Amino acid sequence: MPGLATTIEAILYLKGQPLDIAKLAELARCDREDIEEGLIDLMNDYAHRDGALEIIETVDGYCLQLKERYRFLVDLLIPIDLGVGSLRTLAAIALKGPISQTDLVDLRGSGVYQHIPELVAQGFVRKRRQAEGRSSLVQVTDKFYQHFEIDALPQLRPKGSTTAADTDADDGDEPEVEPDIEEAS
Repeated sequence: MPGLATTIEAILYLKGQPLDIAKLAELARCDREDIEEGLIDLMNDYAHRDGALEIIETVDGYCLQLKERYRFLVDLLIPIDLGVGSLRTLAAIALKGPISQTDLVDLRGSGVYQHIPELVAQGFVRKRRQAEGRSSLVQVTDKFYQHFEIDALPQLRPKGSTTAADTDADDGDEPEVEPDIEEAS
């Protein structure tokens, strides 16, 4: 593996999060074209290995991660240490997020103030200040999707919205919120 590919591998390993080409170029102190070439070499090398790791491209950039077939080891060797309240808060953030911390407190109660730092520390939630207002926005991270093996969350429709399927089976018991289930390709 050429030197730049090895440098990119080290950067991805040490950062532990997806990085775009511009950030990789900055950290490796080289230009974008060299990074692209180094990534191709690195991804090619990993594709031909019989190892547990892979380099993939996500919407946030490139990352070094455990191959899908070894994900069961994460739960076995590194179980998450979250209580029921924190898991429920995490579910609310996943379904409603990004959501302001104030709205989350209204939804889940004041226990959110203890849950969010715990979820941030474990890497399942990202918290960022809003440009306007005092409340922070919280949303799930890539680690959430990877750990719980979720490709995408269903879109929620507010009560009263209908689809063709809803009008065919009108039983009068309309749920408050319905998931909009789409097949992931």
